Amino acid sequence: MTNGKDTRDGMRWIRADLHIHTPASEDYAEPQVSYLEILQEAERRELEMIAFTDHNTVHGYERMLQEIDFLQKLDQAHRLTPEEQIRLAEYRRLQAKIMVLPGFEFTSHYGSHILAIFAPDRPVSLIEATLLQLGVPPEQLKTGACSIADTRHVTEAYEIISRSGGLAIAPHVNGPNGVITETLRMGTSGQARVAATQHPALHALEFINFYTDHD
Repeated sequence: MTNGKDTRDGMRWIRADLHIHTPASEDYAEPQVSYLEILQEAERRELEMIAFTDHNTVHGYERMLQEIDFLQKLDQAHRLTPEEQIRLAEYRRLQAKIMVLPGFEFTSHYGSHILAIFAPDRPVSLIEATLLQLGVPPEQLKTGACSIADTRHVTEAYEIISRSGGLAIAPHVNGPNGVITETLRMGTSGQARVAATQHPALHALEFINFYTDHD
């Protein structure tokens, strides 16, 4: 979203990135990066809202919460080291500045990706229940696997995510694993293509590289 101070009817534009991966995804290029560093990078880019959307898992968001909770318990017990005090203070500062939303990037049947974004007070256990409904096996809930077999189809996934209180977003629709690209590759009917991009339970589309090699 664009940045700016412009307000209209009580609303304003904000800078947000709702498609962020963390070391909880198996294909994350820099597994040594910390969750605090991800928040610091978001601040550097002047983002006001971000969402952790790891592949078929909410474990990245969960790991960040676990780290913060551990530091807070040490603080309450007056057992923080100086380094831990600095880390907790930095987490608190950034949490007051940047809204971090839980979510995941789901791999639907035939490979199309779907983002699911939830409110910050949504318990991780309920988000994992949504992943189970989508066909992610219990033993893979924490793995961040890019590919999961026998999951729900695209439009089914939109409906399940919406019923669970989430926002369904079709990411990189005109790129690899996007719903437009995949429906063209599969040669599906025009009606199916329309449903994949205009379903009532779908909240937004994410486009990339408007200059593509297909129509």
